[in-house]
Amino acid sequence: MWIVKPLVIFLSVAGAYAATATESAQTSSVTGCHNHGSDIYCIKGDGSEVLVSATSTPTTGIPAQYTGCHSHGTSSYCMDADGNDVLIEEEATTESADESSDHDHEEESSTGGLNCHFHAGVEHCVGAGESESSHASCTVRTRDYDIPLRIGTLFVILVTSAIGVFAPILLMKLPFASINGVVSTVIKQFGTGIILSTAFVHLYTHANLMFTNDCLGELDYEATTSAVVMGGIFLAFLLEYIGHRIIVARGSKTAVEHTDPEPQPVHSKGQYNENPEQPQQSTLACLGHSHGNDDPTKPATKFSVMVMEAGVLFHSILIGLTLVVAGDSFYKTLLVVIVFHQFFEGLALGARIATLPGAIFPSKAVMAAAFALITPIGMAIGLGVLNTFNGNNRSTLLALGTLDALSAGILVWVGVVDMWARDWVIEGGEMLNATIGKVATGGLSLITGMILMGVLGKWA
Repeated sequence: MWIVKPLVIFLSVAGAYAATATESAQTSSVTGCHNHGSDIYCIKGDGSEVLVSATSTPTTGIPAQYTGCHSHGTSSYCMDADGNDVLIEEEATTESADESSDHDHEEESSTGGLNCHFHAGVEHCVGAGESESSHASCTVRTRDYDIPLRIGTLFVILVTSAIGVFAPILLMKLPFASINGVVSTVIKQFGTGIILSTAFVHLYTHANLMFTNDCLGELDYEATTSAVVMGGIFLAFLLEYIGHRIIVARGSKTAVEHTDPEPQPVHSKGQYNENPEQPQQSTLACLGHSHGNDDPTKPATKFSVMVMEAGVLFHSILIGLTLVVAGDSFYKTLLVVIVFHQFFEGLALGARIATLPGAIFPSKAVMAAAFALITPIGMAIGLGVLNTFNGNNRSTLLALGTLDALSAGILVWVGVVDMWARDWVIEGGEMLNATIGKVATGGLSLITGMILMGVLGKWA
């Protein structure tokens, strides 16, 4: 027995020494190196996986192994083919990093993806630079929507739009001529600035963002936005030209039918007149036109206001749709902007409707009601397609971009020609020979409208 005890001690020491030698041999290098994404992982001698934190990416591909492994304090290092030290992180550390990465990914998913922002209410997400992430950002994004909030704000938009469009129509009926004139000038010129800014800052810009969206792909024709806007301008011109020709033709025919075929007494200038005490009315006067500094908005120009309203209605329904489908994180901000947008645009349209001849009911009221209802209708459509609408779908981007660009073109024509030029530089315009005070008031209102709607363009 006396010899057994020393033998056991000897075998225990030898076994410990062998184990230490084996472990040292196993950790002298890491092998089986491979990729997980952009990270490099290798296998230790005991079969565990470790992360290799190289200071630079190998230019000749991933090495099969790293040798000369050693420790500095509590950290482990190995050497690459160039003799540089690379940090070796144990499996526990990498698992922690993976958990952190997964947590970050969950947070990104809950917010709709990486680097998400909105263009005209349509969400646009940019991935982490990989093709899969970029592709995923163009698909339908599933999220929870606050439906009661959207239903409630539908009525807020309805009331705000109604107040904006009906206010100028009612204010024009003020019994005080001087106040009526000032109010008319301020609202009309402010509305002109609103329409111009809406055309260029909102619609033109939004259309360009749609046509340059990564999910749409690269268009062969780079000037697509400008070409469609130009098409909208030509469409507005053509509608007005044809409409005015029809109105003039009908007016001329009516004037001829009411002319007495019997010869009338000839006066000194060779003109026939049944009543010498009444001057003869020209055909132009019969059509409702007049010369001088009268309001140039006459029955023939009602068609111009209708063209203007068509452009406004086109993009207002799109505003309602894109407002509803915007994520909750952006919805409240966009809502505030749209409320001001609809109120200002309602003032612009209402000011032009108010200058048309005739009573408020029924034609003026119908035109104003159409504007008040169109954005809530767009919101109702948005509620119906809330969980299936994909603003980054190619067909959707083409449709929204085209409609925005056409609306921009229509409002450019109406704003520049029918509103700005007709009031300020065309013969008969109310501002052409106005007093300095009226010119200053109108000019300040015009600039204010441009600036206010331009500022809102930062968010919508």
